[in-house]
Amino acid sequence: MRDSDYSDMGILLQTEKLTKSYGDRMLFADVSLGLNEGDKVGLVARNGSGKSTLMRCLVGLEDVDSGTVTTASGCRVAFLDQSPELPPELSVWEAAIGYHPVTEALAGLDAEGREELLSRLRRLLTQLGISDTEASVATQSGGQRKRIALACVLAAEPQVLLLDEPTNHLDIPAIEWLEQTLSRSRVTLLMVTHDRFFLDRVCSRIVEIDRGEVYSYTGDYANFLRRRRERLEAAEAGVARARNLLMKEQEWMRRQPQARAGKAQYRIDAFYDLKEKARRQAAEKDVNLSVKSSRIGSKIFEAENVSKRFGEKVVLDDFSYVFAPGEKVGIIGGNGVGKSTFIKMLQGLTQPDSGHFNIGETVRFGYYRQEGIDFNPEKKVIDAITEKAEEVVLNGGERMSPSQFLTRFLFTPADQQKYICKLSGGERSRLHLASVLMSSPNFLILDEPTNDLDIATLGVLEDYLADFKGCLIVISHDRYFLDSVADHLFVFEGNGVIKDFPGSYTDYSLWRKERDTRMKSQEVEKQSSSAPQKTRTERAPKLTFKEKREFEELEKEIAALTEEKRSLEALFASGAECADISAKAARFSEVSELLDEKEMRWLELSEKA
Repeated sequence: MRDSDYSDMGILLQTEKLTKSYGDRMLFADVSLGLNEGDKVGLVARNGSGKSTLMRCLVGLEDVDSGTVTTASGCRVAFLDQSPELPPELSVWEAAIGYHPVTEALAGLDAEGREELLSRLRRLLTQLGISDTEASVATQSGGQRKRIALACVLAAEPQVLLLDEPTNHLDIPAIEWLEQTLSRSRVTLLMVTHDRFFLDRVCSRIVEIDRGEVYSYTGDYANFLRRRRERLEAAEAGVARARNLLMKEQEWMRRQPQARAGKAQYRIDAFYDLKEKARRQAAEKDVNLSVKSSRIGSKIFEAENVSKRFGEKVVLDDFSYVFAPGEKVGIIGGNGVGKSTFIKMLQGLTQPDSGHFNIGETVRFGYYRQEGIDFNPEKKVIDAITEKAEEVVLNGGERMSPSQFLTRFLFTPADQQKYICKLSGGERSRLHLASVLMSSPNFLILDEPTNDLDIATLGVLEDYLADFKGCLIVISHDRYFLDSVADHLFVFEGNGVIKDFPGSYTDYSLWRKERDTRMKSQEVEKQSSSAPQKTRTERAPKLTFKEKREFEELEKEIAALTEEKRSLEALFASGAECADISAKAARFSEVSELLDEKEMRWLELSEKA
């Protein structure tokens, strides 16, 4: 990476003809990409297309085959890796203050600035749920280490921020907090994410890597899908035209060899170019999930007075529920409230302290575990799948071998010979999904299935689950995914409390915000009514003329801000296209803060009114 004086042009980071390959596999070629000051860009592509590699090349953690990466002079760049590495022998605080973005920022600050940065770092760690900073890094989960690193890159306040899957391992409240933080920030941002709500609410441009080439789309995710479809249709038509023309040119080339000497060389060269173009696929194949599910009876499962605790921590408290055929439930709640424990109890993998589950005789579970596949990492892909089943039955009754089945999950014959330990995170997730579906389950349990699947595969999985005739329980922090597949929600509120919410996640989010606003209003009224009454002998302060005018204006402003906040919430919930969604999200955060501020001032003045 080299420095250049781009600041006058507003360009903070620029790549020119960036090319990277592994062996004979080209990840991307001749990538030219510019990040202007204030840009917020989402980077999307299929798993294995080089998203993470490109990010690492931009910060110099990997070399490129050719091309250059240039940053504006004096511009600080911070990078959040998908799986950050922190020294396990250090405490959380020692690791945080020694993390590269923090040490780089501290180096250029005076004593007051250093103290301010460290205070900001402590606050961000707390906001991200890392409260015990004296604990050893070795005791922290992968998700907690990701949160520590995220706090560090935010605390450093760089001019350019590169984030690789920042929402993985965050619960929904933390994701929504990060949305608001990034939307309000003036930082220039490039991030890899599969979270489509997060993408829409933070980014105003989407960049796609597709078969080594880069395409840029201004607007939200819906606009990206539309324009991408148009591009692929145009490419498909171009390939079809090339194939038709190739048939004519082949006749010309097949004429007697002695006549070939008189052929125009430019036309011969054009023939071979045409042949290459006709050979291309206009679009990559999607994962094919047309797998048969076994019949499910009328009795699914009944939970009767189930309780579970670990020491003082209550997971379930006298929980009862009857699951109906075809029911699809999303499970949400903070980290550590017992979501995964609940689904393990349902399958008999963990036993309740009291009560029991009655499971129907026809129920066949398919369990996608958050921890990933349990295959021997030293086995080849094809061998591991063949051990699961010698034959797979599809929806139409077609039977196929494990090798044929794996091709539907985008594992080529060469990929099937790979050892599992050599697979990427996305490939392991696809293999995990294949192993779950090949047994024809009629009750799917998916624990955080979206963490390592790319956006295209998530879309195919959503379509499959929409048509799935069996039952479904899904734990996910991906709000778009939940809206797409779940009919209602189990909300784990902690201390064993589970609320059944009859609607989508978006419905729940709006209801929760309205409830919180109502409770805040009631609290204001309660504090106002419980204020001590002044006796006649007390000389109670009265509103001045200026304060009286301010009090009247505050009532109008609070009403207007409340209405604007409701309008923005309705817009976000509608899913309608909006060209300036990032600006709207930033305005929503601003309105919320203004409303809090003005309500508190109103309360102060009301005590004197």
